[in-house]
Amino acid sequence: MRVDLFDFDLPPENIALRPASPRDSARLLLVSGDAPFEDRIVRDLPGLLGPGDVLVFNDTKVIPAQLEGMRGEARIGATLHKRLSLRQWQAFLRNAKRVRDGDRIDFGAGVTAIAGPRDEDGGVTLSFEGEEPVEVLLERAGRMPLPPYIASKRPTDERDRSDYQTMFAREDGAVAAPTAALHFTPELTAELAKAGVGTETLTLHVGAGTFLPVKAEDTDDHRMHAEWGRIDQPTADRLNAARQAGGRLIAVGTTSLRLLESATDEHGVIHPFADETRIFITPGYRFRAVDGLMTNFHLPKSTLFMLVSALMGTEKMQSAYRHAIKEGYRFYSYGDSSLLLPEG
Repeated sequence: MRVDLFDFDLPPENIALRPASPRDSARLLLVSGDAPFEDRIVRDLPGLLGPGDVLVFNDTKVIPAQLEGMRGEARIGATLHKRLSLRQWQAFLRNAKRVRDGDRIDFGAGVTAIAGPRDEDGGVTLSFEGEEPVEVLLERAGRMPLPPYIASKRPTDERDRSDYQTMFAREDGAVAAPTAALHFTPELTAELAKAGVGTETLTLHVGAGTFLPVKAEDTDDHRMHAEWGRIDQPTADRLNAARQAGGRLIAVGTTSLRLLESATDEHGVIHPFADETRIFITPGYRFRAVDGLMTNFHLPKSTLFMLVSALMGTEKMQSAYRHAIKEGYRFYSYGDSSLLLPEG
């Protein structure tokens, strides 16, 4: 399938540089079956879902995974994206041509790492020196890994340490936030519970590959980066029971959706899962686990826009995005949200 089918023009002024405050005051575009689009706010969710429906959140926690350092006289940037062992991480490097296998990079604050060989995804293995846990080193020397479309417009600051973290975050390991869940507050989840809407959590550690553009001209030639996820047995059992009782599973974010689909068999049964996934969802994919998706607005020609087009139809999503742009919705990680319900 041609990648340019998923292109669209987005005015720069539609890109959000800060989240809505309070979080659940963000706008929400309802795209439901063949019904007209509805302009709502996230706080309307309890009235848009029904008793027995379940929202599925990703509880991964973003680590300060961006580092700036020196290799000799060369300035090197590193974004960690996958843990390999207790002291080793895969990383994408900026100015990588200046780094060779065996070089030491000094990231300041007493944090140093030895560079290893390139991997098949174009990254480098970094082996951190010393005895302290790598997470402690990152707290000392790292920055929150804001997406390039935000970081290129303003510096990361202390406010981002809370803004770029969901209320569900508890499992360290992500280098990008599951941004659809940024819109939730304790007050909103309490209202959802009153409405009979359930909540469940799973874990998918979002990697830096989520920001990489699709460089291929055809989707068949694109290779997804692997991300590690887990669904335990009790959670799988509760999700299966909810569907059997007639409830809908609504993934909050494309990360939750991708893990659910990775863990579900051809009969629609969700199984425990603890592994990497490279699932790449494009139009023509038959969804097995989810009945809807709450998600932010995505980049042109991105794998995530391909995913929402697979769920709702490419023409439908192109139309929805034209509506969102015209109506001034805010796009990307700190932007507004959409609720996509293919069956209405």
